[in-house]
Amino acid sequence: MLKELLEKYEKKEDLLLEILLECQVVKSDHFISKDDIKEIADYLSIPESKVCSVLSFYTFFSDKPRGKYIIQVCKDIPCYISSDVNVLNIIEKELGIRVNETTSNKQFTLEYTSCLGCCEAGPVMRINDKIYTHLTADKIKAILSEYRVYM
Repeated sequence: MLKELLEKYEKKEDLLLEILLECQVVKSDHFISKDDIKEIADYLSIPESKVCSVLSFYTFFSDKPRGKYIIQVCKDIPCYISSDVNVLNIIEKELGIRVNETTSNKQFTLEYTSCLGCCEAGPVMRINDKIYTHLTADKIKAILSEYRVYM
């Protein structure tokens, strides 16, 4: 699968970020493995350390298997102080997992992330590519229920 993905891209180091993003999206476990890192580095003729440095810099990349739905809760101050709602505690209670854990059915992974760019609409969380703003306890529970329907 990765070989086919790589063939879509020119062998240019500048495309590393785009390759990593697509690789992570198309894989069912949404992470970049050590084998992936080696194959991408070989394809682009760059050191594996270069790939690893990009992976570790951006919070949206993972080197561990994750669930189908990746829930990222903003940990920056504007989201933290904009409401009495403790988004993280509500999600942890609803799903029975803690930060950096995945539910046993591999449906949800819970993570912290840096700013999602919606400080005026906090608290904020992202599930895969969709951002949810102005979160309340009831809204969080309703959102999670919607995703559970699709399981």
